[in-house]
Amino acid sequence: MKKKATLGHVFKTIVWPRRKLLFLGLFLIIINRLSGLVLPGASKYLVDDVIKNKNFELLKWLLVAVVAALIIQSVTSFLLTKLLSVEAQHLIAQLRSKLQQKIIRLPVRFFDNSKSGELVSRIMTDVEGVRNLVGTGLVQLFGGVLTSIIALVLLIKISPMMTLMVLVPVLIFGLISLRAFAYIRPIFRKRGEINAEVTGRLTESLNGIRVIKGFNAEHQEIHTFSDGVLKLFNNVKQSLTSTSLVTSSATLLLGLASVGIMGLGGYFMINDEMTMGDFLAFTLYLGFMIAPIVQMSNIGSQITEAFAGLDRMEEIMEMETEEENNMDKTPVSNVNGDVDFKDVYFEYEEGKEVLHGIDFSARAGTVTALVGSSGSGKTTIAGLVASFLQPTNGQVLIDGQDLGEINLDSYRKNLGVVLQDDFLFEGTIRDNILFPRPDATEYQVLDAVHAAHVDEFADKFEKGLDTLIGERGVKLSGGQRQRIAIARAILANPKILILDEATSNLDNESEAFIQESLSHLLRGRTTFVIAHRLSTIKRADQILVIENGLIAERGNHEQLIEKKGRYFDLYTYQARI
Repeated sequence: MKKKATLGHVFKTIVWPRRKLLFLGLFLIIINRLSGLVLPGASKYLVDDVIKNKNFELLKWLLVAVVAALIIQSVTSFLLTKLLSVEAQHLIAQLRSKLQQKIIRLPVRFFDNSKSGELVSRIMTDVEGVRNLVGTGLVQLFGGVLTSIIALVLLIKISPMMTLMVLVPVLIFGLISLRAFAYIRPIFRKRGEINAEVTGRLTESLNGIRVIKGFNAEHQEIHTFSDGVLKLFNNVKQSLTSTSLVTSSATLLLGLASVGIMGLGGYFMINDEMTMGDFLAFTLYLGFMIAPIVQMSNIGSQITEAFAGLDRMEEIMEMETEEENNMDKTPVSNVNGDVDFKDVYFEYEEGKEVLHGIDFSARAGTVTALVGSSGSGKTTIAGLVASFLQPTNGQVLIDGQDLGEINLDSYRKNLGVVLQDDFLFEGTIRDNILFPRPDATEYQVLDAVHAAHVDEFADKFEKGLDTLIGERGVKLSGGQRQRIAIARAILANPKILILDEATSNLDNESEAFIQESLSHLLRGRTTFVIAHRLSTIKRADQILVIENGLIAERGNHEQLIEKKGRYFDLYTYQARI
């Protein structure tokens, strides 16, 4: 069931904390709207007293009053915009930050099922609508109601009969508006989902531009994006149709009311039951009552959009983060590095088991290699060691403690990973190496650079380690990116290290460099190495051959070769090719 942002919750969390500012805004809007009523009031005196009696003194004071009212309106409008619109943008910035903090702390499984572009849309777009709750929108809504009530009282005072004629279509319009906004809210909610979907696909296509061009798939991608944009257009068309119905009904109903007032007012003036000034004042006050009502329909649409965005935000905020799940768990300070899998089962989807009763021990400072065919479960085992995943059944123990009972923040301070997807951030080579330890000394950085043989190619660039590498390191070769990732892991100096296909993108020359530095990197660390290239793991203390989620064989390189089993087949097959 999707979580909805209720009026009470929104009021408590967004509106009430800013009550002082909003009360000031309400004070300013009251002054603004009261000063706006000076002009129609002055018009009555202009027609009935000044012109009729040729009273120049009264004319002078009327003009002074109108000018003063206009100045007050201008100043209060400026202050409203300055105070509330700025605060609304401040709130948007806060909510974006809050949403990003929440999302980045969600478990890895959440990201496995979400598109990055969709999440970007949620963070940047969904919160935009709140400007209408804290900005001038909510205050304008109150101001509109206030103006309409005051204008209604003045209209009744001038002519109850003509006022009644106006109220009937206004009430009909109000009922139409309420039904329309109830219909529009799900449309705005769906728009957020479609927008996130289209943004997600666009982000993916821009990131994968080389693949698109490499397969000559531009036309296909253009077609996919066009379909998404058309879907978004159809959603917008739905909401525009609904809002235009509200506006059109307002025009028709209030127009008919005006015709009735014209006839009734003309009748009253012919029979001397109403003065020309009263009729002029009534007409102007009527405008002051109707204009806010029409304006309120637009503001209502904006507030509906805000609630739709908050609905989607609420879905994310209700999810449990890793941090919330870890609040009562035991922090670890000194990790030795002993890792034990005790009868571990795991499934990504219910009923589809990936690991079946995995049992093994990796002692501190040893290297455990995981080999096997693609999809056998090697990366899943590494994900469990890294605490990215949690076992469905069984235990992963770190120094004898169940990893499920250990505070993840304290554990991951002792963890280093070099993943198959050697992700680099936009920036310089130095920025990426410093990522796990921003406070590292220049000596420590250069030591990691040398150990991973990054200097072998960085020294050839004009700016060396300060060379910009582009988004995801696009300006570097696969082997160069991989060496930077390994240097990053060396600098982190972890107790437990996971190398997932760490040499997969290396040419023979680069691999020779890395193999030389791995002996330095692995010293004193509990290391898990996943590699299809079996030549990279000959020196592992133990090799686990994983097949169909089970440990098919275990032992060191020599022992497994002697067995002439699955490992022997894999190794001799690779040797032939």
